[in-house]
Amino acid sequence: MNGRSATPCDGSASASLAAETVRAVDRTRLIDDVLMLGHQLEDALWRADAAKLGDLAASRLVVCGMGGSAIGGDLAAAILGERLRRPLTVVRSYDPGPWLAPDALVLCSSYSGQTEETLACFERALAAGCRLVVATTGGELALRARRAGAPVIGIPAGLEPRCAVAYVTTAALACAEAAAVAPSVRAELEDAARTLTELAASWGPEAAMDAEPKLLARMLHRRVPVFHGAGATAAAARRFKTQWNENPELPAFWSELPEQNHNEICGWGDEAAAAALVPVLLDAPSVEERLRRRLERVRVLLEQRGFAPLTFVGRGETVAEQVLSLVLLGDLASVYAAVLAGRDPRPVAAIKELKEQLS
Repeated sequence: MNGRSATPCDGSASASLAAETVRAVDRTRLIDDVLMLGHQLEDALWRADAAKLGDLAASRLVVCGMGGSAIGGDLAAAILGERLRRPLTVVRSYDPGPWLAPDALVLCSSYSGQTEETLACFERALAAGCRLVVATTGGELALRARRAGAPVIGIPAGLEPRCAVAYVTTAALACAEAAAVAPSVRAELEDAARTLTELAASWGPEAAMDAEPKLLARMLHRRVPVFHGAGATAAAARRFKTQWNENPELPAFWSELPEQNHNEICGWGDEAAAAALVPVLLDAPSVEERLRRRLERVRVLLEQRGFAPLTFVGRGETVAEQVLSLVLLGDLASVYAAVLAGRDPRPVAAIKELKEQLS
């Protein structure tokens, strides 16, 4: 981490993140699933191979999903970056759009296999004559895929959908390769798996209080974060935001540069907001130099306006390592934020309640 340091609001925050406290509050051990990200990435590569996608050459790749099942498309696009040869788009709705054509490859991703919006996208893509691939644990989506003869990339059951990020990201990357939308990045993912496993060993419950995930949770305790990304880190910023919403069940927001420089930056002039909001800037060596300069100038400007921006930088040599190390950082920090809030990070009662009301 670099940049000006915010001060934890609660002096007891350090004691509250002791290993025994983490285990006591995280009763359902969500942190164990998060710490397995590197191993899950290795397993995800095997599962993508087992699906035997073959040659699925297409004019574009469309990833359809919601929540934790959609973020894989964003992360895949971030990892591929300028290596994309054709469009990769992510759809978070009921309809991929009227422009959908038979020469597109559509990946429908739903952890449960029951997601209403994703099932609707599957039917729309099927009617349009598109090639289809499904990533799921089973459910109705798997049944429809089998009836349509579409390959199914299996995801292991027993996880929270948001903890299957390695599987949905790898599925999207595998589809991009099969569609000739982008080259293979398998070697990068293998390196990333090793890096994530090493980081998990030093960022778990026994970690020191200044380990980055614990430090971030402490700095944001009783404050509202606004996560900023640029280029390859924009998808990570979105992931930080949604994990903050689900695990500690706290408000959080995200923003992307350079667009932030053309509107949102004006909103950071209110002195009263400085007590509540903390800007968190996500950087990485792979981010284009022009964007890195903007991140730095935003940091300086925010400091001048009385804010205490935090900057975290992705680890590793490759884009995949840098992006996914930020994912691990944000996922763990959100669990530690839940611990500081005294909440078990696994339940997401509001999502379940809304689904019941809509059913």
